[in-house]
Amino acid sequence: MKSKTDVLSLFRDNWRLYALVLPSLVWLGFFAYAPMYGLVIAFKSFRPRLGITGSPWAEPLFKHFIDFFSTNIAFNTISNTIILSLLTILVSFPVPIVFAILLNQIKGRGHRKAIQTISYAPYFISTVVVVSILTVILSPGSGFVNTIITFFTRSGPVLFMTRPEYFRPVYIISNIWQGMGFSAIIYIAALTSISPDYYEAAIVDGATKFQRIIHIDIPFIIPTAIIMFILAIGNIMTVGYEKVYLMQNGMNTVVSEVISTYVYKTGLQSAQYSFATAVGLFNSGVNFIILAICNAIAKKSSGISIF
Repeated sequence: MKSKTDVLSLFRDNWRLYALVLPSLVWLGFFAYAPMYGLVIAFKSFRPRLGITGSPWAEPLFKHFIDFFSTNIAFNTISNTIILSLLTILVSFPVPIVFAILLNQIKGRGHRKAIQTISYAPYFISTVVVVSILTVILSPGSGFVNTIITFFTRSGPVLFMTRPEYFRPVYIISNIWQGMGFSAIIYIAALTSISPDYYEAAIVDGATKFQRIIHIDIPFIIPTAIIMFILAIGNIMTVGYEKVYLMQNGMNTVVSEVISTYVYKTGLQSAQYSFATAVGLFNSGVNFIILAICNAIAKKSSGISIF
């Protein structure tokens, strides 16, 4: 254990680095940790005119949690959230890895940069614009997807944006298109850090390109993939409400109502602040537990973990 003198000496020798970190710590504390005081609302009967401290405590203390689980929508929102998150992880998680490996095989540096730029450009498109694009191309009247379907099948147009069975495929496919290139950046960075000596030795031994991918590329990016997978599993109960809410309508609510959209509707639209905070706190608590379990399993099985 370091003494007080050692700590002061370390700080004195590296004070410039600490000064660089300080603004980030202030931002993190002010915008990430200070607002956590508002979680007290989940255990109170919050009244805006009384404020957080002046509002009375709920009776019983876990009243809002009990109210949530006593509603019929609780099971529906939780199951929809888990199913949508699991499907998104299972389908979209391997895509950036495969894309990064394939991109790494392109020898022309200019071509590789051009493809990478084009691939991650959709990530910076607004969610509103993305949903608008989906609405246009999947339109039953003028969308080119339905135009092709109608031309080849001679049947009526498919209502992609209103039928419940198409909500999840459209959501996941659009997520892959929008996030594939940006998510691949970290895997591309891992691949570029591999020493060329490994490839040269493999070529001398007569290894094919596919064998080099299997025995060099994949083993080197597995630690990164495990970390990213743990983080993805840790957010299994979190589905961003913006895109889901924009794609939501009266016809597909049975599969599109997730916890985040439910919290938005009850908290902001219905002004049930304490109830919405309780639901959000439950959501975050489950995410943390799942994250801790997955991290422990990964640490025990592979020695790789985030903490």
